[in-house]
Amino acid sequence: MLWLTDEALLVCKHELGTVKNKPTQDLVSVEKRPVLVENDPEGCSISHCPNIGATIKPCTQTYKVDEGYSDFIRIDGKRVCLDTVTGLTNGTPPGIVKYLVRKPGQDLVEELK
Repeated sequence: MLWLTDEALLVCKHELGTVKNKPTQDLVSVEKRPVLVENDPEGCSISHCPNIGATIKPCTQTYKVDEGYSDFIRIDGKRVCLDTVTGLTNGTPPGIVKYLVRKPGQDLVEELK
């Protein structure tokens, strides 16, 4: 499983909605890109979600990560984000629409299981 950097492409399940990454650490980087750690994918804005309609709310924010943090590797006490990160968005229908990783932002560093 590849580590995520700030260049990672995370999208809502509607595919066009893109998550704006916000790295919180600068101790470790891959190819000069900060590695994302625990809580970085949470509470991020999502732009360009096409799920729009009269009673439909587009995805505009990420919620808590359901899975995808490393069980083994930590940076400054926070678990590293892996390319398996997924969680819910605030889009409709509530509690169903997820966000996920399409590209990790690098292809050099991975966690082996």
